[in-house]
Amino acid sequence: MDMLPPKSAIGSLRREVVAAICCMICFLIDMSMVTEGGMYVFQLFDYYSASGITLLWQAFWECVVIAWVYGADRFMDDVARMIGYQPLPYMKWCWSYITPFVCVGVFLFHVVNYKPLTYNTVYTYPIWGEAVGWALALSSMLCIPLTVLYKLLRCKGSLRERWQHLTTPVWGRHHLEYLAPESEAKLLPAAETKSTLLFESVCESVLFFGGG
Repeated sequence: MDMLPPKSAIGSLRREVVAAICCMICFLIDMSMVTEGGMYVFQLFDYYSASGITLLWQAFWECVVIAWVYGADRFMDDVARMIGYQPLPYMKWCWSYITPFVCVGVFLFHVVNYKPLTYNTVYTYPIWGEAVGWALALSSMLCIPLTVLYKLLRCKGSLRERWQHLTTPVWGRHHLEYLAPESEAKLLPAAETKSTLLFESVCESVLFFGGG
């Protein structure tokens, strides 16, 4: 809702209406989980879309974007402005090194030791059931690389210029209260800029589809 133009068909809807639509869709999906075979559906959703490699994939890219694209030092300064004091350097080490390496290690462990989904070690899900599960997992995992590719193709210039443009964050003027005076000229767009999208970058896309 925040990213849609306010005058568009979907952007003009009230948040309550959008929330009601989302709740109704989730309700209809969850109804299948309280039927006689609902536990099989629930385990399929839980195994492929709510835990394991899906969350590890998203957590890895969130850490990479925060620490290496947006910048761990810049993010530390942002947090300090919000909470009133500088976080411990240990946090920066976690974002930059510890958490990404742990996520990659556990992710590869899951991939190498992958086994077909079973229920109570008795029922083995059929091929079409596993296909549904992987479709659930890839529906969120592929959002990150596909969005990056889409934005790269839309930009103009060489590949290096496109990447530099997309990974350079731009703060809107409503963020003035959070910026130090010396940062305003560097981070704020020019006064004549008419764009209504104030923060358009690969960084934002990864955070958004990664659970931001």
